[in-house]
Amino acid sequence: MKRALVLAAVGEAATGVALLIVPSLVGRLLFGEELSGVAIPVARVTGIALIGLSIACWPGPPRVGMLTYSAVVTLYLAYLGFAGGLTGILLWPAVVLHIILTALLIQEPKT
Repeated sequence: MKRALVLAAVGEAATGVALLIVPSLVGRLLFGEELSGVAIPVARVTGIALIGLSIACWPGPPRVGMLTYSAVVTLYLAYLGFAGGLTGILLWPAVVLHIILTALLIQEPKT
């Protein structure tokens, strides 16, 4: 069972990195269509989530996976707001929520 979990973690991490780097290519290979517009940042957030999931599945504390996701998605969403010009009504509340969540995950005692 441990081998299957490691294999799944590696596969999800690879997919997550691909979604971060070349989301349109992944969309074309998976769905037969180019990703465009808002689908690009959504695919990148999905890539960040897959990387966090793969870290959580790796042997070690699952909290590290959630901490990785929360910290990286905070940075990416803030980047989108400042430099990407994407500012929906919930963008900044989501950034603040993830800042708080990241801080709580950092402070959580190790078990």
